[in-house]
Amino acid sequence: MNKIFKIAPLLTALACPLIASAEYVDVIELKLKDTCTMTKYLDIVKDFNTQMMPQGYKAEILTPIHSSNLESIFWLGRSKNSESFGKVSDAYSNAVGDANTTEGKLSARLRDCTTSIARRSYRTR
Repeated sequence: MNKIFKIAPLLTALACPLIASAEYVDVIELKLKDTCTMTKYLDIVKDFNTQMMPQGYKAEILTPIHSSNLESIFWLGRSKNSESFGKVSDAYSNAVGDANTTEGKLSARLRDCTTSIARRSYRTR
């Protein structure tokens, strides 16, 4: 019985981060505009990540290999959790209102290159 009392806190300490960490995933279905190449778009995403990763948000782009829809690409944005996504999203949204900010310029470049089809969010388990 004494061993259980010694092991239980250790197991709890190991399990809690697994339970408490639920990464937030932001998924945006997009189509490239005819005036935008994948190379140009990935350069914009790279610039976006340079700006946003220090704030806790990172984007990856999924391109289809096998799919019933070979035209769409998917923006997969990741944050530590819903709370951190909310903070980053609020800061980005506020900065986008000024076309002279880095975020405003990035947003304009993204709009010029893509058309958004749908947006979804998920929590990892």
